[in-house]
Amino acid sequence: MVAIGSEMSGGVQDVRIEDLTAINTESAVRIKSAVGRGGFVKDIFVKGLNLNTMKYVFWMTGSYGDHPDSKFDPKALPEINGINFRDVTAKNATIAGKLEGISNDPFTGICISNATIEMFVKKDSDIEMDAKKVKLPWNCTDVAGVTSNVVPQPCALLPDKKVDCPFPTDKLAIENVQFKTCSI
Repeated sequence: MVAIGSEMSGGVQDVRIEDLTAINTESAVRIKSAVGRGGFVKDIFVKGLNLNTMKYVFWMTGSYGDHPDSKFDPKALPEINGINFRDVTAKNATIAGKLEGISNDPFTGICISNATIEMFVKKDSDIEMDAKKVKLPWNCTDVAGVTSNVVPQPCALLPDKKVDCPFPTDKLAIENVQFKTCSI
């Protein structure tokens, strides 16, 4: 539904997403970057997600795609910080969270609060006995943050701290847009 990042040598900041409904999608909000991209994604605020039938509820990756040439700067590391999700309801999800930062450059300031995720359950006739096919609801590496009131319980890198994630209350200029009829 919403993708932030990937080809980003600049930055993305102060994004607000509110009251989003997504049905039958790969993910709701996806944040992506990679070594050599530089730039930043910070102060992202997401509130009021209503999701049904998807692969990932929360998806962030620091290893997105290949570079167009071999001359990229491997020291250009992105800054991913201040990513806030609150008031999320999801049903029929395959994976609650796949949060993969960058080794020695973790994604920080992640906050998830008031999220209830009902995981996809295979029917008895579809169950594979192969334990390798079982997916954990959360997969987290090189990330840091907090959670509160999240089900299923997130990974250890996102401990429960009993705090609500912030969402700005100030008005944005877009909220005051007025349409006018123009004549030629």
